[in-house]
Amino acid sequence: MSGLAKTPQPPYYAVIFASERTENDKGYEKMSEKMVELASQQKGFLGIESARDEGLGITISYWESVEAIKQWKEHSAHQVAQDRGKKEWYKNFAVRVCKVERDRFFEM
Repeated sequence: MSGLAKTPQPPYYAVIFASERTENDKGYEKMSEKMVELASQQKGFLGIESARDEGLGITISYWESVEAIKQWKEHSAHQVAQDRGKKEWYKNFAVRVCKVERDRFFEM
């Protein structure tokens, strides 16, 4: 994952996932890569951006609709990852769903 997601003209939706991780990987990196690959194959997926430092991680995924977000949340493999996240990988997290009504980009 690198660079900015190539999103269409608004409106579209953003899911902002902010988290603080536990100390050990316990398979997190592998699962994270698998989830990005799987999400990118889902109907309505538009792109993803992610950044993490030693403490805080923020991943924003972009979707065509609230229904597409709901389908991804309910995907069986994603539910397995969510359960493991709660039990093993996260000290805490927040999920925020937003409607993007306007965007603007700068490129050098």
